Parts: sequence; structure tokens; C-alpha cells
Amino acid sequence: MSNGSWHDRLLSGFKRTSDRLTGNLVGLSAARLDEETLDEIEEALIASDLGPEMAGRVRKRLAAGQYERNMEELGIRLVVAEEVEKTLAQVAKPLEIEAFPRPQVILVIGVNGSGKTTTIAKLAHLFQEQDYAVMVAAGDTFRAAAIGQLKTWAERIGVPIVAGPEGGDAAGIVYDAVKKATEIGTDVLIVDTAGRLQNKRELMDELAKIRRVLGRLNPEAPHDVVLVLDATTGQNALSQIEVFKEVAGVTGLVMTKLDGTARGGVLVNAAEKYGLPIHAIGVGEQVDDLRPFDANEVARIIAGVEELNR
Repeated sequence: MSNGSWHDRLLSGFKRTSDRLTGNLVGLSAARLDEETLDEIEEALIASDLGPEMAGRVRKRLAAGQYERNMEELGIRLVVAEEVEKTLAQVAKPLEIEAFPRPQVILVIGVNGSGKTTTIAKLAHLFQEQDYAVMVAAGDTFRAAAIGQLKTWAERIGVPIVAGPEGGDAAGIVYDAVKKATEIGTDVLIVDTAGRLQNKRELMDELAKIRRVLGRLNPEAPHDVVLVLDATTGQNALSQIEVFKEVAGVTGLVMTKLDGTARGGVLVNAAEKYGLPIHAIGVGEQVDDLRPFDANEVARIIAGVEELNR
């Protein structure tokens, strides 16, 4: 179990973003909302990785002049918190296990190094806490390290795993996993997939083959295609959404590595730009450091006002 409450871990995870935002807003006041001040506020928000869409919306709200003349920096941050919450509330959607017949098949995709394999273990643990029976499948056969890492995690958290040799047929492993999961009454099957984007055609072909195999066993599968993003990569994470939407039909996101060094504003930017469900965020290395999030709580932390009215 990680140290500190989930709220404390969120505070730590978004610290860089919150510090950057509040630092960029120091000395700005809505008491004189001329064009120059509005420009400075908008630039401060963009510099905090919240994205041009969010910055523009906050500017528009402030320019509408519905505020007291003596509104200071704190008031601006409250407006930021409200706008961020509106955006995050539309996408903060936990993964629901609703498939019938079981299992619900979740394909997990993402570039190597994004924390994909570890995220699979954390998702499995999250579902275990909700009393679901979970199985994992090592479909990233391109890397022996990925297979070994997933086997280690599966043993640690106590879930069955279906795996094969390095270089094996990923679709065949997925086929075996679905058959086994169906036989033993598993609720959730989480499938790791290859993370190489160097050859998009190869990745698309492999995912298409996995989909065909799944379709023969269960026409509804995969029920979810979850993209894992590394928050420390900032804007690069957004370009990954673009590519993986095209090659894999992404249905939702998980953002990892919100560890205090991350560009946490990219969470808001991704929500604003793509509107895909964000199922969970990861704020540490421990197995319980990945959870669904509350839009109000995260918005107030990002904007630096979470301690108000406590």
C-alpha cells in the first residue's frame, strides 16, 4: 500500500502543474481586465500545458466581465478550476464491467515505455478490489521483457496469465486466453499488445488479426481498447492519441506517471481536444496507485485552490 491518502498522492502528482500555473499567474489581477492582462492570463494557461482551447475559454469567461472589480489571482484560479472541472467531468468515466456473456475483453495499447504492462497489473488489481475475477494475456510477444514483466505482476497480484514464447502469434495467445477465461468464468480479460509504432502497418495488421480472432469467439469483443499515455511526455502524448485512434480504434485512455515531474496539464488538454473517456490516472509506482478520478478534486488541485473551504 502506498503512503498517504489518494488526495495527498494527487496533490503530489499534479504539483508541477499546479506550481507552474500559480507561478505564471502571480501578480495578475482581474481588477483591470484589459486586453494585455487577458493576453497574459491566456499565455499563463497555455504555458501550464492546459492547452489553447482551455486557455481561450477561461479568457472568454473573464472578458465577459461577470466578476467583481477587485477579483485577484485567487479568483482567476477559481475560474480556471470551474472550467477544468467542466471539461474533466465529461470524460472521467471508470471502466465498467458490463459484458454479457463474460469475459469483458480489454485490449491495452500504448508505446513501449509508457507504463503499459504495469498499468495492466494495476487495472487488474483495481478490478480485483471490485470482486471481479481477472485474467491477463501476454499479447506483446515482440518483447520477451514484456512477457516476463507481466508474468511477474500476475504472480504478485494473484491472477492467471496466458502467455507464449517471444515472437509467438499474439492472436493465438488471445484466442487461448478467451477460451480459458470463458471456461473458468472469468469476468475480465486484459490483453497486452505490442507497442511498436515504428511500423504502423505491421501494428495495424496484428491488431486486426486479434480483432478477427476475438470476433469468432465473441462478436462484441474487444469491448474496450484502452490507450496508456505517459504524462511526462507532455504534448507527445497527444500525438500518440492521434495515431492510435487511427490504427487501433481507441475507446478510452489511462494516463500514467503523474508523479510530480509530469506535465499534468496534458490530462486537461487531452480531454478538451479528444473527448475520449479517461478511465483512470496513475500517480505512483505501487499497485494501488491507479484509480478513477473525481473531476472536481483534480480541477481544484490543478488550479491550486483545493484547500479552499476545507
